[in-house]
Amino acid sequence: MSLLEIGDGAVRLGGQSVGRRWWWLAPRLRGEGTRARRAWRASYVRRLVGLDAVAALLAGLVGWLVPEDGPLMSTVASSSLVAVLPVVWVGAMLVARTYEERFLWVGPEEFRRVSSAAALLLATVGTVSWAFQLEVARGFVVVALPLAAVLTLAARFLLRLRLHAQRAHGRHLQTAVLVGHRNGVAALSAQMEREARHGYRVIGCCLPPAVDDRDVFEGLPVLGSLDEVADVVRRYEVDTVAVLPSPELDGAEMRKLGWELEDTEAELLLAPAVTEVAGPRVHVRPVAGLPLMHVERPEFTGVRRIAKDVVDRTAAGLGVLLLLPVLATLALLVKVSSRGPVFYRHERIGRDGRPFRVLKFRSMVVDADKVQLDLLERNEGNSVQFKIRRDPRVTRIGAVMRRYSLDELPQLLNVLGGSMSLVGPRPHVTREVEQYASDMRRRLLVKPGITGLWQVSGRSDLSWDDAVRLDVRYVENWSLAFDFMILWKTMGAVLRGSGAY
Repeated sequence: MSLLEIGDGAVRLGGQSVGRRWWWLAPRLRGEGTRARRAWRASYVRRLVGLDAVAALLAGLVGWLVPEDGPLMSTVASSSLVAVLPVVWVGAMLVARTYEERFLWVGPEEFRRVSSAAALLLATVGTVSWAFQLEVARGFVVVALPLAAVLTLAARFLLRLRLHAQRAHGRHLQTAVLVGHRNGVAALSAQMEREARHGYRVIGCCLPPAVDDRDVFEGLPVLGSLDEVADVVRRYEVDTVAVLPSPELDGAEMRKLGWELEDTEAELLLAPAVTEVAGPRVHVRPVAGLPLMHVERPEFTGVRRIAKDVVDRTAAGLGVLLLLPVLATLALLVKVSSRGPVFYRHERIGRDGRPFRVLKFRSMVVDADKVQLDLLERNEGNSVQFKIRRDPRVTRIGAVMRRYSLDELPQLLNVLGGSMSLVGPRPHVTREVEQYASDMRRRLLVKPGITGLWQVSGRSDLSWDDAVRLDVRYVENWSLAFDFMILWKTMGAVLRGSGAY
């Protein structure tokens, strides 16, 4: 029997039915191939160009309407600027390569390039106006160009969200084959499944021969060996080949594989294991005539850390002032709804392993810690953290606060005091810290946070291994831009309430 059989509405691998999931393995039977699956990209880019032009036009009209207190430009000149701005703006985005597909769909590079192009254009217009003494309306320069940047970023962000929503419903995906050893393939497959918004649908893998060789591994069809990757790509019209580190695929073999894939439509991706943690700190640099990977050191001290502390404490102070009515209302509700103090203070482990008292609104009955021993067998959390979806110790108002993370708001005072940060790994209790492996202890190099990657990625629904991976990724790759992104995503996670119990 052949490896793949399609008939009667089912897909079979080696005689074993694996359901409808693997229709991707027969693109020709559906009249689909790599070019057909990538056809949406051209319309996406055209839509980007149109949105950029509309954003520039709207910004130009707003700048034209801004009253001037200096010499006024003629109506013809100002109208010409409004008409020319969309062309100049799209040209600047083109020069900044913001329409190249490798910078689109995911990641911050697209937005960074748009911001850089806008700043460069603003500086150029200002310099040229000053050098040639041109009477360009200040309102146009100061208002129109920054507004065009804001509108462009917003439009591109919304368009990306729309694409991610479409991918969640199975549209605009590209097929991928994973190449490497079993452990690496299983880990990368799980990662791609978690990050479905990136648009990869793993249809199978190529593995080295083994004693227990099977047609299906970890739910993935084994389409061939490491020597048959190019044949597998041609047979199933694969869009992407992701290669993991393998001793069998050394430099010479990788070069040969690249040559073999040149006459196909497939993209070749290399997945070095270090990128799971190092991420943006990995750069390819020429060394001794060879392109070698350079891993930058993570920053735990210095100017950027000082800037993070200043931003944290300033934002926390403003947050306390703005949320004072909310804090007072919640405190009153906690006080009148159940016996006990308003605040709950509990010892947690912070930066460098130093203990501190975390502050929360009390969401449980008094002496809830003593009752926990009787509930250990009902634990629904991961292997280290104790969690119960319907914890009998939680009060009525406490359940509502936990649902929307309102019980965490007093931790703004911890941020003001310097024991916590707005964004970082969640603080654990001593019992949990004692179970840390060496990799998890990396999280003690930074201050714990009110929110973090854990909160925006599933919270209590995550396994301990996933929590470790996310915490270490943040510690190794933190930045203020990364913090702002997490804070933005926290609002959505709080409103959804997923994993909050």
